[in-house]
Amino acid sequence: MRRLKVAIRHATSFIRRLVHILAKPMKRDYGHGGIVVNPYRGYGSRDRVFLMGRVFRQVGLSRAIPRRGMLRDLADVVRRIARRGQAEATVEVRLGEDSTTVTTDRDGYFHANLPLTTELPEAGGWHHAELHVRAKGEMPVRTTTEVFIPVSETDLLVISDIDDTVMYTGVAHKLGMLYRLFIEKPHQRMAFPGVSSLYQALHRGADDQGARPILYVSRGPWAIYEMLEAFFQLNRIPVGPILFLREWGLSLRHPWPRRAEDHKQAVITRMLALFDDIPCILIGDSGQHDPEVYTRIVEEHPGRISAIYIRRVDDKPDRERAIQALRDQIRHTRCELILAADSLLMAEHAYAQGNISIHGLNAIRRDVKESDGETP
Repeated sequence: MRRLKVAIRHATSFIRRLVHILAKPMKRDYGHGGIVVNPYRGYGSRDRVFLMGRVFRQVGLSRAIPRRGMLRDLADVVRRIARRGQAEATVEVRLGEDSTTVTTDRDGYFHANLPLTTELPEAGGWHHAELHVRAKGEMPVRTTTEVFIPVSETDLLVISDIDDTVMYTGVAHKLGMLYRLFIEKPHQRMAFPGVSSLYQALHRGADDQGARPILYVSRGPWAIYEMLEAFFQLNRIPVGPILFLREWGLSLRHPWPRRAEDHKQAVITRMLALFDDIPCILIGDSGQHDPEVYTRIVEEHPGRISAIYIRRVDDKPDRERAIQALRDQIRHTRCELILAADSLLMAEHAYAQGNISIHGLNAIRRDVKESDGETP
């Protein structure tokens, strides 16, 4: 009986926290409803920047609903399910002296590709873009979002998955993934050993002086953005992060997430186009579709991808053989696919290619050994 009570208490806590997380995006309108803008962090080059986001129309909160507590969270979850992407809203994006105007699609998404004709105050780093949104019958909405522009001397672009690549989520085990995504606090979301030092080494480059862009792609929903941001900060993982999350389609018409592999390939293709001829490293895991998606990208962009690092997250022989077949499939290119059990194997290959320094490699060795309980 005692175990049953404990289980019920844990289940109740799980449900409360899950409901609160699902309701969190609705708090931004303070219950007023109307037009709401969810912008993603942008990225760009010295010539142009790319921004995306979504515009919603959502109902207001009844005055009979308390401003805090479980009832408020449940009401906000209902509002979230009932909200709709605002089609044909105009979104003006301004960065420095340059601007462009785009229109949202039928699901409320907007994609802005903004050419830069005037030089920004800083050569590289974070910049603030202004967004001005207008929709028929609604008051205009203004907001800002961040855009990362690397320095002109950038010699390498790193694009990495997050789930089961940077942090352990257990994507192959759906219930465990939901618990880690929605319930665990950021400091409890365990990063893989050596990840922090590996990504720092890739960010700094072979001379330890660089500031390469590292772009992150996640199959998670927008609702976990704040937790992922805190996780990156706690684990000292660069840069940003710049996160491209997808809308899970939480609505009556689309109750399930859209295909993650389609989302990932489209986003990476846009990144490659934006950064022109800069060589790229792709990092992912063996648990889902990363090897297949990355192999297609290598074939579609010959010469652009210098390496694919795939973290092995299971011991399934069939899956390993399939990945080895993909490696053979791109053997004729300059790209090598590395199936790695840990961050150290990725780092050793990156060092051999001249992409990280010996100091970076030694830091990764030390972190991996310390995680295994050894004395470095």
